[in-house]
Amino acid sequence: MILVTGGSGLVGKELIKQLLAQGKEVTATYHTTPLPDFHSSLLKQVHCDILDVAEVEDAMQGIEQVYHCAAIVSFNKKTKKHLFKVNIEGTANIVNAALDAGVKKLLHVSSVSALSGNHSNDIITEKMKWNDKTTNSNYSKSKYLAEMEVWRGMGEGLDIAIVNPTIILGVGDWNAGSSQMFKSVYNEFPWYSDGVNGFVDVEDVAKAMILLMDSNIAGERFILNAANKSYEDIFKLIAKGFNKKPPYKKVSPSLAQLIRRLEAVKSFFTGKDPLVTKETTRTAFAKRNFDNNKFIKYFPDFSYTPIEETITNTCSLFQQELNKQ
Repeated sequence: MILVTGGSGLVGKELIKQLLAQGKEVTATYHTTPLPDFHSSLLKQVHCDILDVAEVEDAMQGIEQVYHCAAIVSFNKKTKKHLFKVNIEGTANIVNAALDAGVKKLLHVSSVSALSGNHSNDIITEKMKWNDKTTNSNYSKSKYLAEMEVWRGMGEGLDIAIVNPTIILGVGDWNAGSSQMFKSVYNEFPWYSDGVNGFVDVEDVAKAMILLMDSNIAGERFILNAANKSYEDIFKLIAKGFNKKPPYKKVSPSLAQLIRRLEAVKSFFTGKDPLVTKETTRTAFAKRNFDNNKFIKYFPDFSYTPIEETITNTCSLFQQELNKQ
């Protein structure tokens, strides 16, 4: 039996889809949003708050493999307390329950944020050491400390593996996460920055996770990254996919700081999360390049979907959803 936490998220849904296609029995947890109907008798979904130890222990009964996908992604400093509680304490609860239940292997979905902090212009590998002196976001810190809980579990006898995806592209919540990039370009948002980051297809992330889980590899972490691209190039590809006008105004750091302050004022009066924060502004200008060679060395037959193809397919699927509205 397989347990997938965070089953209604971008990665969780794709992972479940691929596991079911392989004929595997899956128990998937969700906290707020129930899973879509996969029309499969192999899937059992259960409500579970990973901060509730009893609920986590109940979900873990009879489980042999755990994919821990549940987490919060937020760059709003006001959410720091909840962010840390879910990502760190929630992961600790998953690890403890897995140890108690005799789980054979736990695969933890982390992030390259847990590796790199704000190391602009460096080639980032799995060997990158965490450095508190660099400018790290609260999200980065939460993912790094969550990893520490997973490594602690390994020290207590649990077989573990960790994946560190770059920015994951796929059809998710139009108003959250990486999918917001598609929404912004669809609405012909005119601004772009000259930052560089890594990008990867959600289908590739799920495929890599299953390969890693079903292997005898343990005690290792892997960057999952299809390509390093500038935000300008990514936005142009999305605009082409939607047949929209691409962003054409390059934002300067000083203008970005002004927008950030205006968003902070707006957030204060509306109570809504700001669209631009100090942390997202910093990320938008960082030039971060990721080395994906380690996973390919372990799995030489694995290949990443070209980002151009990923964006074309994602835009098409988003357009289909929009046409139904």
